[in-house]
Amino acid sequence: MKRWIFVPVLGLIAQFATAADIDAGKAKVSTVCAACHGVNGVSVADHIPNLAAQRAGYLADQLAALKDGSRKSEIMNVVAAQLSADDIANVAAYFSAQPGATGNAKSAFLPNLAKTNVRFPANYKTGFTRYHTLNVPESAQVKHYYANETAVAAVRAGKPLPDGSAIFVEIYSAKLDANKKPVAGSDGFFVADQLRAYTTMARDAEWGKDIPDVLRNENWNYAIFSADKQLRTTINQAECLACHVPASKASYVFTMPELAKLRK
Repeated sequence: MKRWIFVPVLGLIAQFATAADIDAGKAKVSTVCAACHGVNGVSVADHIPNLAAQRAGYLADQLAALKDGSRKSEIMNVVAAQLSADDIANVAAYFSAQPGATGNAKSAFLPNLAKTNVRFPANYKTGFTRYHTLNVPESAQVKHYYANETAVAAVRAGKPLPDGSAIFVEIYSAKLDANKKPVAGSDGFFVADQLRAYTTMARDAEWGKDIPDVLRNENWNYAIFSADKQLRTTINQAECLACHVPASKASYVFTMPELAKLRK
């Protein structure tokens, strides 16, 4: 089904008419946008906006700005950059045609993105190599990074991280002084206090096969575990995937420069 809509282009006053294909928009939304905004434009979480019933021209204008980078969003700049002009017009028309959200309605996570193959690595203290520590002043936390033997061997050989690799992170609250400021040790890193959570990324054969190409990080999957090692099922893996797409040339690992130091 096609609809003629007027679409603002990159904030310009001039407009052009384009025949938007709502069915094509639905197909694109179902495989990509629905991961965060829901199949019908009702988002999966409070921090993600609903797009159902928004004006098509407004949505197309925002997607165009996200695509060219004039509007900043860590996740949406990555997604929008992969949309064509037709994709933008079609998606905008589809969301515009949906009824608005009511009350506190939320969409469920897409099954293929809610699922993760990652399991808690019980042997990480002895079987992984600790390679990095990171202070997080804004949340008064400190993170300890570990890599498994497969990842370390690849780095030492100067190769990309292969299937079987895993990166594991302990997240601690920092010890605070009398002024509620994080206490740093002699090495400059915050002194760890309470263990808060674990995050991990791991990959194996075909783990990425059901993930849309726009979001896929080869075969990487992601997970967050509570301090008592329970998988947090309320985490949308789609956001992790989109966040790591820009690091594709570094095996999708943000701390690859630190990991690479193991070659020395």
